[in-house]
Amino acid sequence: MSQVGRSADPTAEVILRPAEVGDFPRLSEIYGHFVLHGLASFEEAAPDAAEMRHRWEALAEKGYPYLVAEEAGRLLGYAYAGPYRPRPAYRFTVEDSVYVAPEAGRRGLGGRLLDAVIETSAASGFRQMIAIIGDSANAPSIELHRSRGFREVGTFEAVGFKHGRWVDSVLMQRALGPGAETPPKDLK
Repeated sequence: MSQVGRSADPTAEVILRPAEVGDFPRLSEIYGHFVLHGLASFEEAAPDAAEMRHRWEALAEKGYPYLVAEEAGRLLGYAYAGPYRPRPAYRFTVEDSVYVAPEAGRRGLGGRLLDAVIETSAASGFRQMIAIIGDSANAPSIELHRSRGFREVGTFEAVGFKHGRWVDSVLMQRALGPGAETPPKDLK
């Protein structure tokens, strides 16, 4: 990934790059925070680094993008695309996920990561991207996706129960490349 940007510290560069085996202890910390303290994920127990690595390997072997944001050797966030659903007719549609460490929020990292995942997914021949956002009150994630061309296509109301309350899922979608204007070509 060639996208490099400046952080609040003018001497540090934020680099986006593909995830590597050694990244998963830190990525499991980032994700674990949201599992344990938020509603963005409907998981209730935070997966350990080995499980996170296993999930990455399953995506990487099929060519899905999985990127990290790194500054001065510290991982600040990650994003990836994976299959929307397993049935063959969905093979041209991906679902995105973006997580930024709480201490690195409000710096534009989520947008940079999502932009790179969109670009990489489109270049790979995918035609639609779906965002399934936990919690209809998750305004930052909804706005991030809206700012990248996603439109809200529906809400599943009260489909999860976490932290003692019912939680919605907001569904958002955007076209990739020519979207549905032409038939897809076989994926690589």
